[in-house]
Amino acid sequence: MLLARAPPPAQPLLPASSSPAQSLRAFRSHRVPAPRAAADAARAVSKAYSLPGGQKHKQVASVANPLVKHCVKLRDSAAYRRSCRRLLLVGLAPIREICRLGFAAIDCLLLLDGVEVPEELHELSDDVVYVSATVMKKISGMRSVDSTEAIAVMHMPKHFCDLNYDDGGAGFDGLFRSPKRILVLDGIQDPGNLGTLIRSACAFKWDGIFLLPACCDPFNEKALRAARGATLQLPVFCGNWCDLHILVAKYDMKMLAGHPESSTDGSQRSHALSKELAESLMSESVCLVLGSEGNGLSEETVQACQLVSIPMEGIFESLNVSVAGGIFLFMLQLKQKTYNRTLAP
Repeated sequence: MLLARAPPPAQPLLPASSSPAQSLRAFRSHRVPAPRAAADAARAVSKAYSLPGGQKHKQVASVANPLVKHCVKLRDSAAYRRSCRRLLLVGLAPIREICRLGFAAIDCLLLLDGVEVPEELHELSDDVVYVSATVMKKISGMRSVDSTEAIAVMHMPKHFCDLNYDDGGAGFDGLFRSPKRILVLDGIQDPGNLGTLIRSACAFKWDGIFLLPACCDPFNEKALRAARGATLQLPVFCGNWCDLHILVAKYDMKMLAGHPESSTDGSQRSHALSKELAESLMSESVCLVLGSEGNGLSEETVQACQLVSIPMEGIFESLNVSVAGGIFLFMLQLKQKTYNRTLAP
């Protein structure tokens, strides 16, 4: 075989009496109470203003409104998003796309004053809040609202799990039956690259995403925009190397890592990505690790994975990580006739 399985760690990751599944962190089933700001925001949304003819119209014109403060914190703070299990999606186009895919659970839709509710979003008309241009700028963080007519406050997907916290989510068993392709991102800090990689993984029918420490938040507004809804469709885990080793051992996965051929030091040979290599992996479960452009792969990744490079004839030794990732994800995808999505209902 060209590829070796992940080497066992020097120190046992788990007690001898524990299986990987038993040792995976247990998650409390109760919801963490939402912060006071979120509760205040909910009350603010429920306040209706009477218009001529008896029509009810929810409206916010002041940046001091609790709903506005809640939305700004959702945009700026990953920790706040985790505690509320909510996220902010900016822009009418991505909101339409998410709703069309049927993965949306929207708390409320914020529309700029004067903008009509789009036809495909009419079912949300009872949850629409009209806001002034000043409020829209404040929430979106943009200088102009010319291209920002709508913002949605959405539920964080149930298949997102941060293994660094105990407040929500589900374990591997709750999301996977038998995953065959997992994309692991190691220190990807650019939200555009991270979102694009998640989008590509979804396009090529990979089973999930695992984010190692130092990756940017997948629900960062820019990352969400780049992912075009894929973050709400694929299972996404945030965890450390111990968690990743548990996943790899549980599902008997081979560990590969994308790595420029020219950057190896000769101690570990990099295999070329090829059709033959991809076909040899069709019956195997694969965990692919990609690192950041600036720092590359961590030492732990290099030691644990079989390195694979993209053959190039040009003068550049490497590609943008989202471009390289797209090539890896395409080449290593399972063939359509053998593919079965493994996301649990």
